[in-house]
Amino acid sequence: MSQPILLQVEKLKVAYGGIQAVKGVSFEVREGELVSLIGANGAGKTTTLKAVTGLQSVADGDVKYLGRSIRGQGAWDLAKQGLVMVPEGRGTFTRMTIVENLQMGAYIRNDKAEIAADMERVFTFFPRLKERRDQLAGTMSGGEQQMLAMGRALMARPKVLLLDEPSMGLSPIMVDKIFEVVNEIHGQGVTILLVEQNASRALQLASRGYVMESGVVTMTGSGHELLADPKVRAAYLGE
Repeated sequence: MSQPILLQVEKLKVAYGGIQAVKGVSFEVREGELVSLIGANGAGKTTTLKAVTGLQSVADGDVKYLGRSIRGQGAWDLAKQGLVMVPEGRGTFTRMTIVENLQMGAYIRNDKAEIAADMERVFTFFPRLKERRDQLAGTMSGGEQQMLAMGRALMARPKVLLLDEPSMGLSPIMVDKIFEVVNEIHGQGVTILLVEQNASRALQLASRGYVMESGVVTMTGSGHELLADPKVRAAYLGE
């Protein structure tokens, strides 16, 4: 028996002025999966995530979360329901400390003991954050800020965690660390939708993947199937 669908995107269209950036995209994320959405820069991946999370208005189509339409709901409401995104560019609170940033991730909660336990859990994923817990986020490297943004999202106890280009602009060592932690988080039962330009790394982790080109989904399959596909290898893996 297959797992229940947590997130379902149906014929989604998004336009900026007269330009249609997303042209009828459909995909689903089932409980416990790690689904990767890959594609070149400008394919419409980030726009799709913004529409899913209420940060961008939808021109047509629908987004269903836990079986109900969430089209038109704001990011604040969706975070309270467990649909939590780590945005491209990280978006940390630069004048706050690491601990204060993590506390902001738990702003919708009031279970103090559980919040403290979750912060320790974040520190097990990212020991560097624990070492620097009183440091201002704005003085950290890009990779450290990416860790912090992911940790902040985990503090909200997401049912579905959406990651938008987590490896962008990071050093190879930091890219390794980020993907290692994404795999660990998924291994602990968190359902993940990963949008990523690094197709090879994203598909290695993925239960299933979708390929986006120019605002449409052109291919889908398991992570292994897509990794082995000659078209994917030629277009995204430089072969």
